[in-house]
Amino acid sequence: MKDTPALHLRQYTAARVALNRAGTTIATREILDFQLAHAQARDAVHATLDVDSLLNGLRQRGLLRRPELGRTLSAESTGELTAAPCDLVFVIADGLSALAVSRHALALLDRLLPMLDREAWSMGPVCVVEQARVAIGDAIGAALEAKISVVLIGERPGLSSPDSLGAYITWAPRPGRNDAE
Repeated sequence: MKDTPALHLRQYTAARVALNRAGTTIATREILDFQLAHAQARDAVHATLDVDSLLNGLRQRGLLRRPELGRTLSAESTGELTAAPCDLVFVIADGLSALAVSRHALALLDRLLPMLDREAWSMGPVCVVEQARVAIGDAIGAALEAKISVVLIGERPGLSSPDSLGAYITWAPRPGRNDAE
């Protein structure tokens, strides 16, 4: 097996660059690594969010409010979101990778919430939404009169990461906002 001269490029990206070769083909290790990454990405897309586990974790921390599905809230869900106006509301959404949410959301909140408490941020309830898009943070933030909404959402799995969790922050959330605002 011969190393490629561009091997040093690997330090700059998780992408598959400068793959080792064995003769005229890619080395077996590289092919097996690709097949494993592809299988993990495929599994992540088809995984379902273990809502009960996530809700149990949130209940233990006393942070739970659960609205309905999608981009907008039903009248019933809006009615459930009763809290005083707040500085910040977190929305946890499975998005395209429930695996990402299951692996990372609670750990991230465990680190963030104590810091926000020390800085005296007023917090709305943590909301968990299945089958959601980022825009759900606008509806929830507006319903709770939050100054800021933070949507933690499972990102589209790729070959270098089957469990990416994105964080989308919106100032003055309200339904109908566009990405340029």
